[in-house]
Amino acid sequence: MKLYSMPSSGNSYKVRLLLALLGQEYQHIACEAESAELLKAKDAGHLPLGKLPALHLADGNILTESGAILWYLAQDTAFLPQDRILQAAVLEWMFFEQNRMEPVIAVRAALRTYPHRAAQATPERLEELLLAGNALFQLLDGHLSAQDWLVGGNASIADIALYGYVHSSGSRGGYDMAQYPAILRWCAQIADMPGYVTLEHEP
Repeated sequence: MKLYSMPSSGNSYKVRLLLALLGQEYQHIACEAESAELLKAKDAGHLPLGKLPALHLADGNILTESGAILWYLAQDTAFLPQDRILQAAVLEWMFFEQNRMEPVIAVRAALRTYPHRAAQATPERLEELLLAGNALFQLLDGHLSAQDWLVGGNASIADIALYGYVHSSGSRGGYDMAQYPAILRWCAQIADMPGYVTLEHEP
């Protein structure tokens, strides 16, 4: 397998993290934002939807969108429960992450991190994202206060999907994560899993 991914992106990191936890070998092609590598990958048709990540399979198929890639990789592993109701619950959290959390916490981190986004980082916009993010973190912390993992009794791709951006929301997004002890405990659990790699790890 060959993975085109953005090293600093939480969406790309989710895929790299699951591959590491599964012990799956693959070739990594790093395409950072605004880089020549990214433009080259787009021009060569390696990113069918024009965005990262993109997983190229040995049979020639190309998978895009981090959630779809996680779902594919998790088949027949402990990261995807067999029960259909639990599978639906996994999807609920993954949709929640992409539709509600990513547009808030990932955007705030991007505005604070990437130079080409700095002009959009107005005090008003950052405050809006801070308030919205804290409301989402309160919801997530409340859920994790009652159970170890998002779905069922084991880590699933729901946990991997949310961890991608949540774990760096303090350092990159500027959120005060100390007020969310259940989230911090959950992040520590994931970081303690065999095979775990950090966002900064280069495959």
